[in-house]
Amino acid sequence: MNIRLKNGDVLAVAEGATCLDAARAISEGLARNAVAAKINGELSDLSEVLSEGDALEIVTMKDPEGLHVYRHTCAHVLAQALKTIYPTCNLSIGPVIDNGFYYDVDFKTPIAQEDFAKIETEMKKIIKSDLPISRFTLPRDEAIKLMDGFDEKYKVELINDLPEGETISFYKQGNFIDLCKGPHLPSTGKIKAFKLTSIAGAYWRGSEKNKMLTRIYGTAFAKKDEMEAYFTMLEEAKKRDHIKLGKELQLFALMNEGKGFPFYLPKGMTLKNILIDYWREIHRKEGYVEISTPIILNRSLWETSGHWDHYKENMYTTKIDDEDCAIKPMNCPGSLLVYKLQPHSYKDFPIRMGELGLVHRHEKSGQLHGLMRVRCFTQDDAHIFMLPDQITSEIKGVARLIDSVYHLFGFKYFVELSTRPENSMGSDEDWENATNALKAALDELGLDYKINEGDGAFYGPKIDFHLQDSIGRTWQCGTIQLDFQLPQRFEIEYVGEDGLKHRPIMIHRVCFGSIERFIAILIEHYAGKFPVWLSPVQAKLLTLTDRSEEYAKEFERQLFDAGVRVETDYRNEKIGYKIREARMDKVPYILVVGDKEAAEGTVSVRRRGSEESVVMTKEAFLAQILEENEKKSTF
Repeated sequence: MNIRLKNGDVLAVAEGATCLDAARAISEGLARNAVAAKINGELSDLSEVLSEGDALEIVTMKDPEGLHVYRHTCAHVLAQALKTIYPTCNLSIGPVIDNGFYYDVDFKTPIAQEDFAKIETEMKKIIKSDLPISRFTLPRDEAIKLMDGFDEKYKVELINDLPEGETISFYKQGNFIDLCKGPHLPSTGKIKAFKLTSIAGAYWRGSEKNKMLTRIYGTAFAKKDEMEAYFTMLEEAKKRDHIKLGKELQLFALMNEGKGFPFYLPKGMTLKNILIDYWREIHRKEGYVEISTPIILNRSLWETSGHWDHYKENMYTTKIDDEDCAIKPMNCPGSLLVYKLQPHSYKDFPIRMGELGLVHRHEKSGQLHGLMRVRCFTQDDAHIFMLPDQITSEIKGVARLIDSVYHLFGFKYFVELSTRPENSMGSDEDWENATNALKAALDELGLDYKINEGDGAFYGPKIDFHLQDSIGRTWQCGTIQLDFQLPQRFEIEYVGEDGLKHRPIMIHRVCFGSIERFIAILIEHYAGKFPVWLSPVQAKLLTLTDRSEEYAKEFERQLFDAGVRVETDYRNEKIGYKIREARMDKVPYILVVGDKEAAEGTVSVRRRGSEESVVMTKEAFLAQILEENEKKSTF
């Protein structure tokens, strides 16, 4: 029989051939490296039997799906080790997550992180045994009987909740059997590097009404050096933790009196305002107008927008004069009201309307994390109203703007196109047109992108920009969302060239996303060592003796009047002590003045990261720092 390969070639294989047989027919090397396969786009085990005309793609560890299968199998090895050491424990679920996996387990006797060594030793025995992993299916009643026999009550509950007609599959490795959809590696011996990382509590099925289980986290990599690099990155991430650095650099505070509501300190407010000033500058040049809409709006508005039905559990609500109201979780409905204040003609478009809007969203306390996950934040929104034939050019314009922003801060990024989710609004035709318009813009820009099925907003598909920071972590920030729905729900119109009324198209987009979250990312990206233009304090001026105080005050005023953000340390302390403190503040420049500098009109300049000082005239240093500020240069 014939099967089709990824490159379009046709491969002849025997009847009953498996994916692994096909891999061997291509090359022995490919068969050795294969971990799974895709049959007609569906991820499958290598043992799956092929049929005439199947489209086959062999998956290796070079593919993202390969690492997923690898880590999923490692979760099963963990489960087998736990059942060997703790036979009375009950298993629940063990999915793959970013950078690893976990397994939720109900232990009769609590375990601790100190127990990881013996668990890992047992896992290594299982891996060394190179146990074949095989899949089998059972009817519902037999599946329940099997799991009942192992006293696996959580597995029985999962089986009972599966829809009628669902295939119930299991995986066997040695004497261990687990309920699982799969796929998995051909054998346990394929696992080369893994480590258990942490332990936590987790409610069964995420409900506080259910029992608290023990969640064991782990990670696994194809090579030991890749795992070592990962843990090196984690150690570096700890040093860059924005909560730690935010406190040390006096940027923001997190207080019990307002959990999830950050307090900006003076230096943090300076940083935020610099970002806002930059945002306003680039948007003014791109033809945006800025608006501001109210924080609280009535229920009928949120019903019209669809947020009341789709997002109410994340909204803060209140009553004003017996009328239901909500604090806005998003800015878009306010922008639509502004649009409707006056009539529009086709000649007005595109209308680019920006808003730095403060929004509030109810996040669970356990999900709060510094500035990364908060309950109120400033969203750098913009809403573009346009004609249908302007869609592609406007999306391309936004993408170029976002690219210029991320390039300035030194971020690489990749792009995802997210498609229609469940419980979304609108017709299939609208969703298809919107998705195709986004694809067309990305294709014309020549941007590589990945399809993220079902992760669009409830009103339209979107393009997401994922940043990569200086230590390789990724963050989702910028987004472009094409919306056919809200213009219909709000009945916004314009008069076309034909004199008739038409419905405009709307884009929602952000560059920073949440300014709070973007600040957190910048703190960690730069490890608190901000570029000159972005630093809350650009220079720290230190005096050697009291005699140089007047000269320092004069120089401080000169810098301040020129717009340089400067602080002066006049304390009667040793200069070495002052320099060490200034270094802890991570300022770009440390400036030292004493009797000699005062007499010669100079300053001793020490640049961040350098042990050497350079003597410059005051005027030369001022010209240098102003040029760096103007160019927004980085060092």
